[in-house]
Amino acid sequence: MLVHSKGARRAVWTVFFVLFLPVFALPLVVVVAASFASSWSGALPSGPTMAHYRDIAQGDSLEALLTSLVTAVVASLLALAAGTWAALAAQRLRPRARRVLDGLFVLPVAVPSVVVGLSLLVAFSQPPLLLNGTPQIVVIAHTVLVTAFAYQSVTAALARLDPAYEQSAASLGARPAYVLWRVKLPLLLPSLTAAAGLCFALSMGELSATMMIYPPDWMPLPVQIFTTTDRGSLFAGAALAVALMAATLLVLLAVSRIRTRASYR
Repeated sequence: MLVHSKGARRAVWTVFFVLFLPVFALPLVVVVAASFASSWSGALPSGPTMAHYRDIAQGDSLEALLTSLVTAVVASLLALAAGTWAALAAQRLRPRARRVLDGLFVLPVAVPSVVVGLSLLVAFSQPPLLLNGTPQIVVIAHTVLVTAFAYQSVTAALARLDPAYEQSAASLGARPAYVLWRVKLPLLLPSLTAAAGLCFALSMGELSATMMIYPPDWMPLPVQIFTTTDRGSLFAGAALAVALMAATLLVLLAVSRIRTRASYR
């Protein structure tokens, strides 16, 4: 829309495809092709086979995928609840206190996720909060890492929200709790679903912190992808990566559909 002439638009599209295809699209295409291959000859994978996907349906990979889904869903819901509550509370704080709260929520993503994993490993290594070796510590780690994105998304949505709706409801005698549940949160629903989708996607792909704290009976799929490719099984790892991408995209499409319906209400 900012480029008016046909020649300039063609030049912009040409530059886009020249940059997009080799940097973003081509690696994904190679991963998908490798997931159906049994060997690598020349520049591309070869030897078409479905064996890697049959292994996913029959082995521990399906359990790892379910583990990732459960972890991501629970962590996203917890992060959305904590981030929304904090964003609503931050509205009533003074600017200096709000900046402090912003910094506290951004801190887990400002440092390497390995540091977050190590800190949780140390914090929950002794009673009464002995969580090392349990699935709960993995969920907590993912929640800590994605809550900042939920908080920032809801904070931005609150800044765009017209206060006239809340003021009108309050002037008609509505109590603060009623205004929150029946006015403010419904208006925030599109942003809440977008934040939930972002948190879910980030949790599904989290690896660094998870590698430090996951128990053997709660291995998310990114960890299995890493261990599989580390053993040299690149084609099996590519199939696992495609399964991870497909599951994430399906959930994000479902969330996007919910968000679209909420936007038209």
